[in-house]
Amino acid sequence: MTSDHNLMLYAKLAGFRLVVLANRFGCDSGFSRELHDRLIEGLDAAIARIQVMIALERRVLTGEHEFAEYQLQGETEIFGRFTINLLDDLEIDDDTHEYRINGGNWINALTADDSGVAIAYPELVALTEEQLGSLVPIVEEITQETGIPVHAAHAVYDGRSQG
Repeated sequence: MTSDHNLMLYAKLAGFRLVVLANRFGCDSGFSRELHDRLIEGLDAAIARIQVMIALERRVLTGEHEFAEYQLQGETEIFGRFTINLLDDLEIDDDTHEYRINGGNWINALTADDSGVAIAYPELVALTEEQLGSLVPIVEEITQETGIPVHAAHAVYDGRSQG
């Protein structure tokens, strides 16, 4: 990414943040406000990453720091995998048969009884457009304009939402 690209991305993210803040005033439920708040937090995190990359670009250009170019490469790679999760994030470790939701404690997915051993992981179920409400076009535009995926899904286990 070039400096011009990062500046443009910064401006787009800041603009989307303002749109989400303004849209939040029309929320009619606590759940909707929570989704807006989570999106604002995600945009803030993306903006912070871009600010770090711009500062590193400046260091590379001025020769101020000998490892700035390597740090910039690393930050660029990390940003390339950046995702905004509005609700649940599910991590599964297939080697240990464990999972965790939203960075919490690891939970063993193995169960055993008289009938044998079973492995049961929760799954992510996306929110409907009705549940996302007025955020649908905003989320779509954020992904289209910035390339940052925005996920809104609940972790469910046997059809029940995880708490």
